[in-house]
Amino acid sequence: MEDKVLRKLFLGFIHIHILHHANEHPIYGVWMVEELREHGYTISSGTLYPILHGMESDGLLKREEKNVEGKIRKYYSTTDKGNAILIEARKKAYELFKEIK
Repeated sequence: MEDKVLRKLFLGFIHIHILHHANEHPIYGVWMVEELREHGYTISSGTLYPILHGMESDGLLKREEKNVEGKIRKYYSTTDKGNAILIEARKKAYELFKEIK
């Protein structure tokens, strides 16, 4: 039970991480999995890619495909809507942090 609750909570944090990094520079799946791991999130590609696709469908991310060493790699960056959502998420996270610290 607790694992399911934590998973739901952390998925929101992961979305914010994705928006943050995709706002800084285009990201791709394997890089994002490794970046999240550095922050203590254990997430598989099988979990991350549906999140990226959903965020793209929601208009938060845009995708660009590039040929990298003969393979097509999908890079994601934020859209204007994604940037606006990130700004709002930062405000809410800051308010929450002030209250719970």
